[in-house]
Amino acid sequence: MDDPTARAAGLRVLSDTVAACTRCRLAEGRTQAVFGAGHPDADVMFVGEAPGFHEDQQGVPFVGQAGKLLDRLLAGIGLARSDVYIANVLKCRPPGNRDPQPDEIEACERHLFQQVGLVRPKVVATLGNFATKLLSGKPHGITRVHGQEQQVTLGGLTVVLYPLYHPAAALYTPAMLKVLESDFARLPELIGRVAAPAPLPAIDEPAPTPPRGAVQLGLF
Repeated sequence: MDDPTARAAGLRVLSDTVAACTRCRLAEGRTQAVFGAGHPDADVMFVGEAPGFHEDQQGVPFVGQAGKLLDRLLAGIGLARSDVYIANVLKCRPPGNRDPQPDEIEACERHLFQQVGLVRPKVVATLGNFATKLLSGKPHGITRVHGQEQQVTLGGLTVVLYPLYHPAAALYTPAMLKVLESDFARLPELIGRVAAPAPLPAIDEPAPTPPRGAVQLGLF
């Protein structure tokens, strides 16, 4: 689906599906599902863990203190929310902001993979452990793999996965914030490199056909 208008329409349909979803226990305690927000044709998609209190109330991802820091980090590389797409692994808030449970992730991951397939980002930047482990398919924690891009297939789409610390982890830890800012600073170059069209393959030009008389004279 390469038509941005059709993809935006697909996201709206999927959003309605998520709003009515009751595939796991989290549907019982939510105020509303938190689908995702941003540009439906974004080059980069950020994926966090799950909605918190403010997200559950407003229905928009990353609107609390971690969201304000994310806005600041985006501004630092010349981007705004309207330039990117933001979503979470889970679409409903876990009670007390506890960690997502395996069965909850399994019930909800299809929605995320469909979002990736519709937005078709060049880069998927995972924020924190849960998003990184799910989308990389590997058990390595964020401390080990942050800032290290890798190629993966998500939603039938080959993308560059770029793990980052979750902004919430850097709110009160200056050293971690420095690392997060450094990793963010690489994003523009990474997006540009991935989004650049591949060089055209060299085409071997056919040998010129010799004149008929030359063949007859034995010159070819």
